Amino acid sequence: MSASDPIAIVGGGITGLSAAYFVREEERKKGSSVKCIIFEKEKRLGGTILTEKHNGYSIEAGPDCFLTEKTAALDLCRDIGIGDRIIPTRDAGRTYIMWNGRLHEIPEGVILMVPTRFMPFLTGGLFSLQGKIRMCMEVFVPRVKHEGDESLADFVRRRFGQEALVKIAEPLAAGVHAGDPETMSLRATFPRFIEMEERHGSLIRGMVSMRRKRAASSMSVFAALKDGLGEMINALAQALPKEWIKLGTSVLSLKKADKGYEVLLSNGERLKASAVILASPAYAASGIVKELSPALSGLLNSIPYVSTATVSIGYRRQDVPHPLNGFGFVVPRVENRKIMAATWTSSKFSFRAPEGKVLLRFFVGGAHGQSLLERDDNALVEMVRDEAVHILGITAEPDIVRVYRWDRAMPQYILGHLDVLGKIDDEAGKFPRLFFAGSAFRGIGIPDCITEGKRAARSAMEFQA
Repeated sequence: MSASDPIAIVGGGITGLSAAYFVREEERKKGSSVKCIIFEKEKRLGGTILTEKHNGYSIEAGPDCFLTEKTAALDLCRDIGIGDRIIPTRDAGRTYIMWNGRLHEIPEGVILMVPTRFMPFLTGGLFSLQGKIRMCMEVFVPRVKHEGDESLADFVRRRFGQEALVKIAEPLAAGVHAGDPETMSLRATFPRFIEMEERHGSLIRGMVSMRRKRAASSMSVFAALKDGLGEMINALAQALPKEWIKLGTSVLSLKKADKGYEVLLSNGERLKASAVILASPAYAASGIVKELSPALSGLLNSIPYVSTATVSIGYRRQDVPHPLNGFGFVVPRVENRKIMAATWTSSKFSFRAPEGKVLLRFFVGGAHGQSLLERDDNALVEMVRDEAVHILGITAEPDIVRVYRWDRAMPQYILGHLDVLGKIDDEAGKFPRLFFAGSAFRGIGIPDCITEGKRAARSAMEFQA
């Protein structure tokens, strides 16, 4: 094998596409002739990012936005020529918690579960008097030295009390990570909390400081693209040579060879690669490297995943009695509902529904709702519509309904996750020119995946002459 052999990228989601794009950019800068090939088993690119247009609706099947504080997504959009398509969230930034069968607005100034403005928090109706006192006492809770791992649940209980865990932390964790805070690794999922505790001695003091810095920024916390996140996938694909993309092609296994790898494809072909970037789910990567390293395969397969589904429903605005004055709501587990959360999509972002219509999106599954996904699409829709009746008072027939299922799409960063990553890094170090990237490792968000793709691309490029 030689440096003229291509870099093989397994997976055509945002991580793999980002990796290929950064290889292309390095190639242009250096005037080299590096080749890259993306192998995607599906007939389309994008992975969980999928935007579909129906009757004037713009429907996101997977993620609907990206975090702006981590600038990788913003920077990439500008680099690929769609910076002018970035849109902020609308002004009505309220989020609600369902409690005792009613939607309660999260008090203004509460960031995640941390109160940074006390009057709205103290006068709100979501928390009991005892809960409010306990949460405000967080500033007096002694800091600890984080030597080992701690679950998100234990951390929240220690600093804010049980009520904060049940009413805010648990439903937010379910909504963002589809996870269970009792098993989630704090160090892997919310490392900033550790940093705030160690630096400020209090999350309230740390969040107040952060809020002041954020107030100086004109950018909203979350952003999207005018025609949906599919614009990012399309622009990345257009920025790459067509011959770099192989759809409907799986990678079955790798065989170590001189200065690279031999890649076995699902069509029976074998490809020589100077380096390989596995940007697929950890369990898929596990199967690919099984013959190469059973130990590495086992470590990758130990990263758990859960499945989710989104049900997007459009209605005539006049048929929805709720004002939809916010971004949506999350549901604590103790409420015993059949949905984890809902986004009022057309309230959150512009250009998502036709005039006089609204678009809502409901989330099902997650760590505690896997059995609900055994229902077929019709039963899933019926279940969600029943929830919409009880929570939002919507009894009208929908204008449009779309169901999207994501089987084992959400990696879970459980206790010990970073220890597993350390072992993966150690074992992978025995195989030069082989790199892992994606949501299974060091961040599930779009900016994290882009950063992972860029890191892997740079590492792979080091082996090019």
